[in-house]
Amino acid sequence: MSDAKYFQTTKRGEIHELKEELHTNDKAKQKEAVKKVIAAMTVGKDVSMLFPDVCNCMQTPNIELKKLVYLYLINYAKSQPDLAIMAVNTFVKDASDGNPLIRALAVRTMGCIRVQQITEYLTSPLLKCLRDEDPYVRKTAAICVVKLYDINPELVQEQGFLELVVGLVSDQNPSVVANAVACLSEIAEASGHQNIFGLAPGSLPKLLAALNECSEWGQVHILDAISLFHTDDAKIAESTIERVVPRLQHSNAAVVLSAAKVVLNNLLLITDPETIKLYTKKLAPPLVTLLSAEPEIQYVALRNIQLITQNRPMILANDIKVFFCRYNDPTYVKVEKVDVMIMLASERNVEQVLMELKEYAYAEVDVDFVRKAVRAIGRCALKIESSAERCVAVLVDLIQTKVAYVVQEAIVVIKDIFRKYPNKYESVIGTLCENLESLEEPEAKAALIWIIGQYAERIDNSQELLEAFIEEFADLDVEVQLQLLTATVKLFLKKPANSQGTVKEVLQLATTKSTNPDLRDRGYIYWRLLSSDPEKARQVVLGEHATVQYDSQRLDNALLETLLKQVSSLASVYHKPPQSFLVDSGRQAVTLASSPGGDTKGWGGAPQVVSAGGTASAADSLDVLDLVGGGGGASHKPAVVDDLLDLLGDIGGGGGGGPPVTMQGG
Repeated sequence: MSDAKYFQTTKRGEIHELKEELHTNDKAKQKEAVKKVIAAMTVGKDVSMLFPDVCNCMQTPNIELKKLVYLYLINYAKSQPDLAIMAVNTFVKDASDGNPLIRALAVRTMGCIRVQQITEYLTSPLLKCLRDEDPYVRKTAAICVVKLYDINPELVQEQGFLELVVGLVSDQNPSVVANAVACLSEIAEASGHQNIFGLAPGSLPKLLAALNECSEWGQVHILDAISLFHTDDAKIAESTIERVVPRLQHSNAAVVLSAAKVVLNNLLLITDPETIKLYTKKLAPPLVTLLSAEPEIQYVALRNIQLITQNRPMILANDIKVFFCRYNDPTYVKVEKVDVMIMLASERNVEQVLMELKEYAYAEVDVDFVRKAVRAIGRCALKIESSAERCVAVLVDLIQTKVAYVVQEAIVVIKDIFRKYPNKYESVIGTLCENLESLEEPEAKAALIWIIGQYAERIDNSQELLEAFIEEFADLDVEVQLQLLTATVKLFLKKPANSQGTVKEVLQLATTKSTNPDLRDRGYIYWRLLSSDPEKARQVVLGEHATVQYDSQRLDNALLETLLKQVSSLASVYHKPPQSFLVDSGRQAVTLASSPGGDTKGWGGAPQVVSAGGTASAADSLDVLDLVGGGGGASHKPAVVDDLLDLLGDIGGGGGGGPPVTMQGG
């Protein structure tokens, strides 16, 4: 029968009935009662008054019942710390049980409770479990060390937990190694070390050896640790790449991106061009394969590909067609694909790119994406001079469609092309001016006004065009008013005979009718220049300006270097350094006297940080992944939910390398 029945009872007097059932000698009824308590707790009912009654059920050989009771304890121990002490003796006893699953369960539960009083009793069982003969117990204990470090970092150092976890890096079982790496990585970050190699020097060969046999999420933790390894030896770097390259063929996107990060970081040390070419060639197919995954994975992959392309554009130079948008791609994926297309655009493939972008501008129904496509055409023109004429022709074709948002975006783009290539494509100005009435957006209006002012002497009715804007001066946005003021002064300097009245009217509007200080100040400056020294005004207003440069959306080198070390993390998706979106978690760092390997460098007081969105720590995510048997990365969950999931995963049948257990009564 489905467990849904436990969530459908709302009868009165239920708590009293549950108390009676919890004290019955019938183990089947007792288990049913505990399931009802867990169901009530799950839907938000307060069942904390049953704490002593549920604790009485702990002394049972039924593993499923024991897991349910532990699940209840984790949820209510923080609100009932004094009563939680009642369960300590059972925890300590279970930590020495003959069943390895129960030993691991007891230690994990004590770590998840996170009550200071419980911590005092956790030390001895945890030390014992770190030396346990069963790998499942050892890997569970390794993660528990991180939880203990969260509560009492000094205790972890004093009791020698770090030395034991460092020893687990050499363990024969790859799952134990993966959890030890996750534990050391988090403790290293919290205590000021840059990476685990400050805690466990000489562990690189051991990590590489364990890599092939780990679960996929274990591989991610190991690869992330390896990516932080620093060496000046090109041979070690090449050997590391050789061992990691097979991970690029993995079906899990996180493993692929983490492996790519290791390869890219180690390529920096290799100087032989042929070797670099060989390994960069191996990076392309895995990255392309990621674009066949779900849209969410595609988005993350594309954000990372943008970083990789900026660093090494030749990796995907021959795969530009892969980034052409499909009809069923979500808009957020299409936008990222267009950015990558422009990064990869060259004289060799620019014609293909332009045809593709033109198709998007014609056929797409998403207005924002059409705008993106039109702007991308302009970026092609700015990036590749030989394609500028073709780009302008495509933009003029788009303007002929008379679609308002396409016309306005095209005018903005053409303005930038005029600035990049002055006096080359002025033949299209007439077409632009024909669409004056359709302009509604401030940016488009400002762009056309700039074009009119810049080429006033070549436009016969330039004064009439500007006067059309002047009539509604008070209703224009400030950026349009500023551009109109400058354009009118340019008109006066180029056609002084007929435009004196026009420039005077605009200067008066700017200086006496406007409340914006920027507009008013610019009006006064122009007025003073024109009245005192027209020649100086000509030099200032009509002087040569720097041409607009191609905006490749390229990150500065320092930021790019930082983000390449964060590939496959949130920083590589945001394109921001971690410290810009992380907050202090409040975890206290402990200054360690020396690392187990004798290294005393880099130990400081840097606090552990978690993301503002509440990203779970490696300890919590590892527990869930081990027990549930895979899944995505840690998501936005309170710590209690993480801990509940630890045990829920066990109730679902163990997993994560645990010993086979026959469930009773279930």
